[in-house]
Amino acid sequence: MELSEWTIALAAAASVCCCLCLWVRFRRSARGFGRNLCAKIMARTEKPLFRIAYTLYTQTRLGYMYYKRQMRKARQNYPAGHSSTCPAEFNGIKIIPIPVLSDNYSYLIVDTTSSVAVVVDPADPQLVQAILEDQGAMLEAILCTHKHWDHSGGNKGLRRLHSSCPVYGSAADNIPGLTHPLSDKDSVKVGRMHFKALFTPGHTVGHMIYLLDGAAVGAPSSLFSGDLVFLSGCGRMFEGSSTTMLSSLDTVASLNDETLLWPGHEYAEDNLLFAAEVEPRNSARENKYQWVLQRRSQKLCTCPSTIGEEKQYNPFLRSQSAELHLALGVQPLQDEDWTGFRARVLEELRKRKDLFNRR
Repeated sequence: MELSEWTIALAAAASVCCCLCLWVRFRRSARGFGRNLCAKIMARTEKPLFRIAYTLYTQTRLGYMYYKRQMRKARQNYPAGHSSTCPAEFNGIKIIPIPVLSDNYSYLIVDTTSSVAVVVDPADPQLVQAILEDQGAMLEAILCTHKHWDHSGGNKGLRRLHSSCPVYGSAADNIPGLTHPLSDKDSVKVGRMHFKALFTPGHTVGHMIYLLDGAAVGAPSSLFSGDLVFLSGCGRMFEGSSTTMLSSLDTVASLNDETLLWPGHEYAEDNLLFAAEVEPRNSARENKYQWVLQRRSQKLCTCPSTIGEEKQYNPFLRSQSAELHLALGVQPLQDEDWTGFRARVLEELRKRKDLFNRR
């Protein structure tokens, strides 16, 4: 849906007026309370203002225009990509992380025995096409985790270059260029590559992750997690409750510990810093943090990790941890079931991470 210029201007003006009114209302007390009061004001105002911005981003052409602007800036600021990456190859299946925008990753997966390829979340179609040509591979499928433009913005551009290439994803998520809607546990097969789609709502209503079966080629399985799970982190709950998100995270935690995790963003350093605040004595986290610091000092990619590693230091996969409960000051309520309690732990974690990001 496209908004007229005056409608967009009106929404922007309303947002500005709302901010001014709140500033006038709180300006006297703000002098006395400083940062704490600012956090409270942010908590009061973020939701309605954010909802306006989020709706414009996801449901109008304004979001696409913003994505295109960010793409141009990224190409100027990071001509070689925001991070240096190396392909991983397992018995003829090559996984190529593609750094796009300021911190996103797309992934090109190539069956080198037949020169066919699948791409996950192709935000920059020009870059994906260049790598396809370099690999001498034919694109046979586009797997999209969710509708946000930094993951789906290149779908239509690639389809213009590969008109017969299907675009897979959830019908619930209004994915640009979608041709083949998927349901939970549906399969996509290209060459020797067998992908299973797993429905994981929470970040968006139709978010999906894709599990590449390693057993078919005698290799570890690989999970392309979009914005559900990152190294030591998880995505914001834009369109789902903490209970919904917990169920999706439990889907990840149930996978084999050796499964490789290929996330949609390079957030490792900040995520591990936050994890230190809620589990300061977690030695696995500290060891991983030192490794990440070394990598990021050279602008090197930090993926993949493994599901087993994530369960040791990712607080969003550790909602059952007694140490975490103590650090958060959250304890079970009378007659509260275990799932409800863990969802409350997750909600508190997410709130704290959002505040941490604003510092």
